[in-house]
Amino acid sequence: MSVSEPAISHRAENRVWKKFRYHRSAMLGGILVVFFILIALTAPLLPIPDPAATDWGAVRKAPSAAHWLGTDEIGRDVLSRMIWGAQASLLAGVVSVAIALLLGVPLGIIAGYFGGWSDAAISRCTEALLAAPFLILAIALAAFLGPSLTNAMIAIGISATPIFIRLTRGQVLSVKAEDYVDSARAIGLSTPKILVRYIFPNILPPVLVQATLTIATAIIAEASLSFLGLGQQPPDPSWGSMLNTAKNFLNQAPWMALWPGIAIFLVVLGFNLLGDGLRDALDPREH
Repeated sequence: MSVSEPAISHRAENRVWKKFRYHRSAMLGGILVVFFILIALTAPLLPIPDPAATDWGAVRKAPSAAHWLGTDEIGRDVLSRMIWGAQASLLAGVVSVAIALLLGVPLGIIAGYFGGWSDAAISRCTEALLAAPFLILAIALAAFLGPSLTNAMIAIGISATPIFIRLTRGQVLSVKAEDYVDSARAIGLSTPKILVRYIFPNILPPVLVQATLTIATAIIAEASLSFLGLGQQPPDPSWGSMLNTAKNFLNQAPWMALWPGIAIFLVVLGFNLLGDGLRDALDPREH
C-alpha cells in the first residue's frame, strides 16, 4: 500500500514544525519578530501622541509618567517615534529582501540550470558586485539615487541581490543533477514544468533561510543609511535617524540613543535567531 504525495508532504511539514517548536532560541526569535511586527502594524491604532508633534516646554525630558521613554531635542515623544519608526525599519527590511529575491532567484535559476554563456555573464556580474562590501555598495547606490526611504530600500535590495544569485545558482546546480530531474527530462516534461515542479520547491528552503537572515542585515543597513541622512527623512521617524540626532545629546539625554539602539538590537537578534531555527528545522539531515 503506497503513501500518497500529500500525506508525505503533510508528514514532512509536521516534522519541520515539531523541530522548530522545540528550538528555544528560534521560538524566542519568532516572538521578538512577531512583537515588532504587531507594534508596527498597530501604530495608527495605539493611543500615542503624534510622532512629529513638538512641545518646546518638554525638550529633552527624562522618562516619566507623561513621556514613558522621554522626549527628544524638540520635545517629541520618544515612545511614539519608536513605535512609528518600527514601520520604517521593518518595511525596509522586508521590501529590500523582496527586491533581492525577485531579482536574484530568477537570475540564479537561469545561471544554474541553463549554464553556458548565461551562467558566465551572470556569474561575472555577480562577482563584480560581491567585490564591493555590502554596506559600501548600498551607501553608494543610495547616494546616487537620492535620500529617501524608497531609494534606500532599492539600494539595499540591489546590494543584497548577488547573495541570492550565488545561493540559488549553487542550489540549482546540485538539484538538477538528481535522478528525479533526469527522469523528468526523460519522460518529456518541458523545462518550465521541471523548474516549477522539481527545481524551485527543492531550492526554496535554503532561500527562505537566507531571506530571513538577510532581513536582519537589511534593517541594520537601513538604520545606517538613515543615520547618514540617506534613508528616512525628517520629520518622519526612523530608528537610524533617531540615533543620528541622539549622537549630539549623549551627555544631556542618553535615553534618546538608548531606546532606538535597543530596538535595532532586539529586532536583528529576533530575525537571526528565527533564521537559525528555520535552517535547523528545514535541514533534511536532521529529520
